[in-house]
Amino acid sequence: MTRFTQAELEAARDRLVPDVVAGGLRVLFCGINPGLMTAATGHHFARPGNRFWPVLHLSGFTPRLLKPSEQGELLSYGLGITNVVARATARADELSAEEYREGGLLLAEKVRGLRPHWLAVVGVTAYRAAFDERKAGVGPQERVIGDTRVWVLPNPSGLNAHWTAETMAREYARLRVAAEE
Repeated sequence: MTRFTQAELEAARDRLVPDVVAGGLRVLFCGINPGLMTAATGHHFARPGNRFWPVLHLSGFTPRLLKPSEQGELLSYGLGITNVVARATARADELSAEEYREGGLLLAEKVRGLRPHWLAVVGVTAYRAAFDERKAGVGPQERVIGDTRVWVLPNPSGLNAHWTAETMAREYARLRVAAEE
């Protein structure tokens, strides 16, 4: 793992992290926004301690544990990654309500263009803020964007202590089964 100084991480705030997307994906995973490690490396969910990659594997979405640097391999499984907000921050609580709302509009536009079968927002708080769904919970949502169904998943950040990797993997696996139907 490459080590970055705090100055290098701070400089990464201005870098855009490219989406891993294609048309017609089975599932488009949507993070909240890139963290500084993600911005520095250009790889989604790159921070050590983030459980996205292990949970993706434990849930059966990938046949082996992928490293963030192997994110492009997701496309071969019909999976992709984007974010609600493009701006990199050290913590998601640095984002404004307006950034979430604008991000939700841009995300909906992106989804209408890419037409994935499922949009999986990883973080119930981000989903609530981006789509003004104050009472939304984890699981499938009533919202549909074009023909795309929406599922809210637990945030895989190591800071989300309410969910273990195993309990998250069970929820991710529920989506995987739905996406296979």
